[in-house]
Amino acid sequence: MATTLTEEELIQSAKKLPEAWQNLGYHELNAILNLYGPDGEIQFEADHAAARQYFLQHVNKNTVFFHSKKEQIDYLIDNDYYEPATFEQYPDQFVFDLYDQAYAHKFRFPSFLGAFKFYTSYALKTFDGERYLERYEDRVVMNALYLARGDQDMATRLVDEIILGRFQPATPTFLNAGKSQRGELVSCFLLRVEDNMESIARGINSSLQLSKRGGGVALNLTNLREQGAPIKKIENQSSGVVPVMKLLEDSFSYANQLGARQGAGAVYLNAHHPDISTFLDTKRENADEKIRIKTLSLGVVVPDITFELAKKNEPMYLFSPYDVEAVYGVPFSEISVTEKYYEMVDDPRIKKTKMQPRDFFQTVAELQFESGYPYMVFEDHVNAANPIKGRISMSNLCSEILQVSEPSTFNADLSYNHTGKDISCNLGSMNIAKTMDSADFGGSIETAVRALTAVSDLSDISSVPSIAKGNSQSHAIGLGQMNLHGYLAREQVHYGSEEGLDFTNMYFYTVVYHALKASNKIAIERNQVFGGFEDSKYASGEFFDKYTDQTWKPATDKVAKLFIDADVHIPTQQDWKELKASVMEHGIYNQNLQAVPPTGSISYINNSTSSIHPVASKVEIRKEGRLGRVYYPAPYLNNENLEYFEDAYEIGYKKIVDTYAAATQHVDQGLSLTLFFKDTATTRDVNKAQIYAWTQGIKTLYYVRVRQLALEGTEIEGCVSCML
Repeated sequence: MATTLTEEELIQSAKKLPEAWQNLGYHELNAILNLYGPDGEIQFEADHAAARQYFLQHVNKNTVFFHSKKEQIDYLIDNDYYEPATFEQYPDQFVFDLYDQAYAHKFRFPSFLGAFKFYTSYALKTFDGERYLERYEDRVVMNALYLARGDQDMATRLVDEIILGRFQPATPTFLNAGKSQRGELVSCFLLRVEDNMESIARGINSSLQLSKRGGGVALNLTNLREQGAPIKKIENQSSGVVPVMKLLEDSFSYANQLGARQGAGAVYLNAHHPDISTFLDTKRENADEKIRIKTLSLGVVVPDITFELAKKNEPMYLFSPYDVEAVYGVPFSEISVTEKYYEMVDDPRIKKTKMQPRDFFQTVAELQFESGYPYMVFEDHVNAANPIKGRISMSNLCSEILQVSEPSTFNADLSYNHTGKDISCNLGSMNIAKTMDSADFGGSIETAVRALTAVSDLSDISSVPSIAKGNSQSHAIGLGQMNLHGYLAREQVHYGSEEGLDFTNMYFYTVVYHALKASNKIAIERNQVFGGFEDSKYASGEFFDKYTDQTWKPATDKVAKLFIDADVHIPTQQDWKELKASVMEHGIYNQNLQAVPPTGSISYINNSTSSIHPVASKVEIRKEGRLGRVYYPAPYLNNENLEYFEDAYEIGYKKIVDTYAAATQHVDQGLSLTLFFKDTATTRDVNKAQIYAWTQGIKTLYYVRVRQLALEGTEIEGCVSCML
């Protein structure tokens, strides 16, 4: 079987190492990256050597050898590692040629951590977990064959897009595609919970089913009646949202995917729910164990009126979901609190309590300091930008999925009386630097959209019918982006600068055009649109007005030159008018197209800076199981461009928010935005950042990260990650 590096190549490369490094292991070589060289430079070559040594000392010795690709494929099918159906869609010779195509690129991992992550987390292993059955090229080919579904041209294009680093499927897809023993291809799920015991019970059951299959699950608890609310008109009977949270937390801990990892869950609650204070208190470090939530993630849904009340220093009223539904005939989450606020305040039929909004924001900031939670969803920004009929009332585990859902109703035996629409996340990300390098920018975007559409089409989560229905009707995908900081630094542009914001704006402007164009082509080919298209702003043409009514072009000469040099065509008003006409006539296949996730492991194997936020440090320190500390240099970092890799804590929240705001206007869903603060920050600084994000039109906030004070005397002289 072909290898990423032949043993002879590895031996020769090892001989070229500095004499002092000759007998070092890959872990020791990687550690040298964190020490300055004799001339005060960062020793990047040590990390490259670590990657080479990792193959020589570990991978090659622990990889099952096959004499031919045919022998390998037959073995993996016969022993139930690969699904035979994947290969049955193609002629044998095409499959062999596709493997040759992948290996001909002579792929090399640019960093040790990238190689380590791939072989630890993605490569197919023997059932005992001791030996590798795939190289990187093999996993790429399996993704291409599986997602192309017999389309040879698509498989050919997808191999190149992935192996050249332009497109990277999300972890569940990249890990599972083509395997017989696998989880789902989907990253996460979102579930509604309605105000009745049947819906609560079904929500817990669905969480177990989805967690078992490898997906993180977020649930909206806004519609549940508050603690002390009546049940069957008997007052003070409801226990509120916290007991449901405890049940969910235990469920996720139980469904731990055969011990591979803990289930992951999140719950969202509207800021004007009467249980909001108790909800937030569950994350306090000194919370009573009866209410303390340890592993469940928390998110709050904040309407515009909450900020406006805080600005005026007026009381903030909290409304009983039970009464709201009784008065309006729809669940609380379907009501715009901003629009109905004063009407609900004046309505004597709706029970209400009040608190000070500034106290609410102070509590949120305190908890974010302690735990990073809660996430925040700015409800009115989300719904103002939503092109689909219906309300969006929650997000997911990473706060980038923003889609419309519909409630289900249940019979007494928990069977579905009416199957509503819940949400699944079909994700993958483009590497901005590599996409700008593409010879066919639009073609790269189209291939990625088609690949993610395949993820949606191939995912049928029948164990949760509302998820299956939502996915089959919406065909929703989330095309993400990563490596913005790496690209900007490579091109000698400072993150958050005028040129940095200009590029971000024009890049995402160009991406949305090609993503919509691709979805329109799929709709034409299949003569099918997503369910509800006729009621969307795409069908009416309203979505396109901002692009057809004005000219979008680079505001700086530097950015204009970047697009010209890359031969990337920036769509014109005429381009948009033609696309608008085609979409209004033929529709689009995908209800949602873009979402920018935080991109964790896939950033390392793709050699990208994570998502579109700045690097947390020039040389990142990670703890990787038994291996301990591993060092990862920022992609494209070298000793000549250090000034362009100012870290997120130094850059400050305003430039990060401005960057996300530039992208947000072109993204139909959300973007995972993490706020970074120096160790001198206060809760007041966090509040200022929240307000600034809201004023700039940001849709969601993910984690808050505060740089920890270094212990006195622990910094090591000459340590790169300590001193940079």
